[in-house]
Amino acid sequence: MSGLVFATTRDTIAGYVDALFLVYIILVLIRVLMTWFTRIPYYRWLDATLNFVREVTDPYLNLFRRFIPLVRIGPGALDLSPVIAIIVLSIVRTIVNRLIVG
Repeated sequence: MSGLVFATTRDTIAGYVDALFLVYIILVLIRVLMTWFTRIPYYRWLDATLNFVREVTDPYLNLFRRFIPLVRIGPGALDLSPVIAIIVLSIVRTIVNRLIVG
């Protein structure tokens, strides 16, 4: 590693942070799909993946579920907390990227 210099610019770091936010937004969207498709066949690797998505996204979504009630539609209910959570995450993503880039 002697003589090797790692050139890291603010744009590069902002790109990495932006990618992390994008991955988390995708995980939230996967969590939404998981509530729509409840009859998924059991495979060990799929169950481990879905449990990972639940464990990573549920604490964040629970912040919004406390304040946003379910919207009753006939016999079912619609959870709007993921929509608000993604909007908030997108706003924070933009703010953080602008702060990093300067």
